Amino acid sequence: MSARLIIVIVNYRTGALAVDCLTSLFAGTLPSETYVVVADAASGDDSVPTLEKAISQNSWAEAVLMLPLQDNRGFSASNNCALEAAIGRFGRPRYVLFLNPDTLVRPGALQALLDFLNIHPRAGIVGAHLEDPDGTPQACAFRFPTVLGELESEARIGLLSRLLSMWRIAPKLPDLPARVDWVSGAALLAKMELLEDTGGFDPDYFLYFEEVDLCLRAARNGWECWHVPDSHIVHLVGQSTGVTRKMLPSRRPPYWFRSRQRFFVKHYGRGYMALSDLAWAAGQTLWHLRLVLTRRGQTVDPPHLFKDFVRHSVTFHFRPARSRASLPLSIDAGWARWAVIKRSSK
Repeated sequence: MSARLIIVIVNYRTGALAVDCLTSLFAGTLPSETYVVVADAASGDDSVPTLEKAISQNSWAEAVLMLPLQDNRGFSASNNCALEAAIGRFGRPRYVLFLNPDTLVRPGALQALLDFLNIHPRAGIVGAHLEDPDGTPQACAFRFPTVLGELESEARIGLLSRLLSMWRIAPKLPDLPARVDWVSGAALLAKMELLEDTGGFDPDYFLYFEEVDLCLRAARNGWECWHVPDSHIVHLVGQSTGVTRKMLPSRRPPYWFRSRQRFFVKHYGRGYMALSDLAWAAGQTLWHLRLVLTRRGQTVDPPHLFKDFVRHSVTFHFRPARSRASLPLSIDAGWARWAVIKRSSK
């Protein structure tokens, strides 16, 4: 049996959301030879029985593999493990869709992504148009992080943003298919050939920046990444992590800072990471100064963000930055308690 498309969903304590996601997939017309693997990253709640019950009651067993993992090794490692298991069960696919459990797939969304890849040989990764349940667009197509991009994203000052528009990490979403640097991992479709070429997700990322890393490695190997606005997928932003939730965001967990650090050190070196840290801190300082001057006194940032950034930053602690080999391959128990998969836009 050879699968055309394998859909990988990694769940951590979002069993009900994952069931809704599966329901949205099977409610529409799935592309031929489509199979799904749902990996549960040792949730420790009722996720596994909830999912197993839904799979049985809806007669999805022939097309859905339930994979309870023994421990939570992070989003990247769980995706890689799930894909390996799915290939063993369903065969090597042509395409792989990495899909968040807190998504609802609109009719025709998957076919739009597949059609685009079929007619663009060098396109190796495509991302869907993510939106709120009411259709409001979400940021889901991005530029790679840079020093100036870090400054602009944190400062949030109109004049500065206009001057640095060419480096803005989250530019205005295009109305037509457009080549971009990276797309949100909430709904990322990749050619299997690209995943074999790049080695898939880097398991040293526990959560966040893993899709940025994958897209950058793919670009360096000659692959293109595209945003496809005709593919509509609802993303219930931050329902899992709380990190990007629009209202009352939770405190940013330690693994976000570790992932950011790993990305900059791995791809640009310690010196560039230090400049990026300084730019981030300068942008945050300008933002808080603006809040004081305008007497707004409120911010949409997570609580204690600046303090946590400094506390976790190698740059501001003047510690030797660790090499790629010495960065953590797993997360200790304290961090694991924070781990709820997954982002968006990572």
